[in-house]
Amino acid sequence: MSGDVVVQIGQQALMVVLLVAAPMLGLGLMVGLAVSVFQTTTSIQEQTLAFIPKIIAVFVAILIFGPWMLRIMVEYVSGMFINLPMYIG
Repeated sequence: MSGDVVVQIGQQALMVVLLVAAPMLGLGLMVGLAVSVFQTTTSIQEQTLAFIPKIIAVFVAILIFGPWMLRIMVEYVSGMFINLPMYIG
């Protein structure tokens, strides 16, 4: 296996990680920003107020985008297994 193939596999793996993590991170970021603006405008500095909505938002993102994320991961892993003889040889 040449160095180019290894770099390509690593690049594909990083792209899959970014695609799978983006919905959860994006929704958590938006909820965190909304909670921060709310805390700033109302002068409420409760620490749990920042974490609980983000956790709920991430769980909602997993419920909504879960089938899509699973499909992306299964396609990547099946492609790796299908091309395994090429990587070994």
